[in-house]
Amino acid sequence: MEQLREKYEKFKAWQVRPHEVKKMTAEKHVCATCQTEFHGNFCPRCGQKAVIGRYSFKTAFLLFLDVWGLGNRGMFRTIRDLLLRPGYMIRDYLNGMQMAYFPPFKMFFLAIALSVLVSSGLNIRMENTIKKKVEHFNKSYNDSVKEDQEDKIDKKSFSEVAINDTININGKKIPFKKYENSDNFELKGREYSLKFFETLKNFTNWVMDNKTLVNFLLLLVLSGPMYFFFRKNKRFPDVRYSEFFVSMVYITNMMTIIDIIGGFFLPGNSSVGIFASALSIIPLKQLYGYSYSKTLFKVCASFAILIIAAIILISIIVGLGWLYLEYIL
Repeated sequence: MEQLREKYEKFKAWQVRPHEVKKMTAEKHVCATCQTEFHGNFCPRCGQKAVIGRYSFKTAFLLFLDVWGLGNRGMFRTIRDLLLRPGYMIRDYLNGMQMAYFPPFKMFFLAIALSVLVSSGLNIRMENTIKKKVEHFNKSYNDSVKEDQEDKIDKKSFSEVAINDTININGKKIPFKKYENSDNFELKGREYSLKFFETLKNFTNWVMDNKTLVNFLLLLVLSGPMYFFFRKNKRFPDVRYSEFFVSMVYITNMMTIIDIIGGFFLPGNSSVGIFASALSIIPLKQLYGYSYSKTLFKVCASFAILIIAAIILISIIVGLGWLYLEYIL
């Protein structure tokens, strides 16, 4: 037990300690590319490393990553620190140690893209979990429609009715006339357009096809109320919203990395996402200095504000929709 406690104390000390850049060597080097004599780790003329070494698979792998812009700025160090010391790593980045870590926004988009690849079949089971979820949703929807048909409930949409038909709205049989070869329809003597429903369908498809951008926008919305609760803290008392948003991007990157690892070995397991979300408390606690209980309370309060705001907004939209529907009927 004493050895374990000692190792844990060393690990905690390593977590808090900022990243240390390798010291410059006093040895004189001759650049293999431009033949410049210099002291230090890199050639001041062409930027080549002082010590190259033999060509290896590791070198080839890093060069391959560099083609895609992934072999610079300590990508592997960033992944390691996000998993083992996330809050302290974000602190170091916000304090100016930016060249030591991979850029947060670039990492965000790359991590989301890799997450989509893993969900699409790049996992240990070669299972397309995205397609599986869509099929499950379609099956549930078809079962619901089948039950409604058995109960003789009219669920025909505007686009499915005949040219001259009736549609059941709010328990009333309403004469419905759809023009042939046209996007317009007539309801109670008034003419309307089906483009609204097409727009809604296109928006839904856009959300499914632009997961990265949607997640970024959701993060932007969530960071607002969370900044309200975390802006006055012990360890970063003068944090700006822009700095807080960067910290939220890095925390999201941490969650995405955990989701990628879990999704690779346990594809389709929803507990992986729950576990990754629960671990987001750790970097917030490390970065802003609150206890775990206070950090959890502030996160829950932020989500509560968002949910209440969403309910109010949806209620207003639905209420206006019903008022308009009652007016035309």
